[in-house]
Amino acid sequence: MKLPDLHDLELAGVHALRGDLRAVATAAAAAKLRFHQVDLTGCTSKAELMIALGKGLQLPEHFGNNWDALADSVEDGDWLGRTGCVIALVHAGGYRKAHGTDWMTLEDILAEAADYWRDRHKPFWVFVN
Repeated sequence: MKLPDLHDLELAGVHALRGDLRAVATAAAAAKLRFHQVDLTGCTSKAELMIALGKGLQLPEHFGNNWDALADSVEDGDWLGRTGCVIALVHAGGYRKAHGTDWMTLEDILAEAADYWRDRHKPFWVFVN
């Protein structure tokens, strides 16, 4: 898989990941972007999804484990950092297939965050595997 230029704000957003996750992490480091990996192995409920997101995204302890709290968190400048970030959602297929409505909500939140950060000239990438 050829990764896009992680500095290209117009391409930033939610993308399918086919290939080596290490390449994504390496590209994020080279672009000086924060890298977060969220492992969705075994997630069978929204509650488990929220726990995995909180852990993988290193959200604050007061993270409310709901959609609104997630949206607020990924649009928080203190969380994002100075340069932007790359998120890899790994082992997502099972959850995506079993919880389509929740998955669409998650993708919408992450896509809206990418738009929000694009307007502020910071890359926000999500790769789903």
